[in-house]
Amino acid sequence: MRYRNLAGTDIAVSEVGFGVWTISTGWWGEVDDAKSVRLLREAFEKGINYFDTADTYGSGKGETILADAFGEMRDEVVISTKVGYDFYNFTERRGQQERPQEWSEDFLRYAIGESLKRLDTDYIDFLQLHNVKMDAVDDDALFELMDVFVGEGKIRSYGVALGPKIGWKDEGIRAMETRPNLAGLQMIHNILEQDPGRDLIEAAGRTDTSLIVRVPHSSGMLEGKYTEDTVFAENDHRRHRPKEWLVDGVRKVENLCFLTDSGERTLGQAALKFCLASPEIASTLPNIYDSEQLDEFAAAPDTPDLTGDELARIAELYRDNFGVTPSTREVKNA
Repeated sequence: MRYRNLAGTDIAVSEVGFGVWTISTGWWGEVDDAKSVRLLREAFEKGINYFDTADTYGSGKGETILADAFGEMRDEVVISTKVGYDFYNFTERRGQQERPQEWSEDFLRYAIGESLKRLDTDYIDFLQLHNVKMDAVDDDALFELMDVFVGEGKIRSYGVALGPKIGWKDEGIRAMETRPNLAGLQMIHNILEQDPGRDLIEAAGRTDTSLIVRVPHSSGMLEGKYTEDTVFAENDHRRHRPKEWLVDGVRKVENLCFLTDSGERTLGQAALKFCLASPEIASTLPNIYDSEQLDEFAAAPDTPDLTGDELARIAELYRDNFGVTPSTREVKNA
């Protein structure tokens, strides 16, 4: 495993982190707490020290499960969580519909306090404002409050997470350009979905901001295991994607076989190395929900870096939509 520091801090995070949403939300199938704790500890044993969660994941489970896994070794791991959604007063949620956000001092003090209790700790290494919109980015008082929380020792550093889905370029660039104490920004970025990530990487380089990348495998597509006939479980959120997402994605991936021809890395590892080719990206958060994936992804940093020729070929393919003509409506409705 290799490590990179969050910008402006002495916080070293593993190049491959662990996004706790896969074992706390139920969006990827059934979860078993005992197995999840074992998987988190296995990850640590393989060199992963960066664990990313949010107060809303499993309505707190994403935090309590970290306490269960690392309660007696808190100082050996880097814990990131997120606040901003008021799931305390708005408990009902339809699917992945967003809850109301709240950025007042009273609410944030309460939310951070509750997160600290669930994490069984007295500090958070990296606190992210969860899926900020432009009103929050432009709120001077909000970021002054983040500095206060740092001064009080509740958090060691802070940043913003963009989402919930891919996009939010303007919010991300504005945050990096106007908030000098921002240590990091989380975004979606991968070989198949490079925008707006490319613009955000450029802005991060100008502003000395670290980036955290989630969905580096494009919801599993870049693990290279899907076929056009893949069927997802009833409680797997990918089941609700249109059919052409699967069909077109599989066809695109077929054009990336050059990344694995040497036999020195899998496609899943190459997808992580693509992200890590940008020095602005401090860590990646692949979806990990079993030991086999963990073994593969944790080993990625020690596989060969992508060459200049490989990166150039990826860029050419991206410009040409990987040689794939979008599927017809008949495929979509199949």
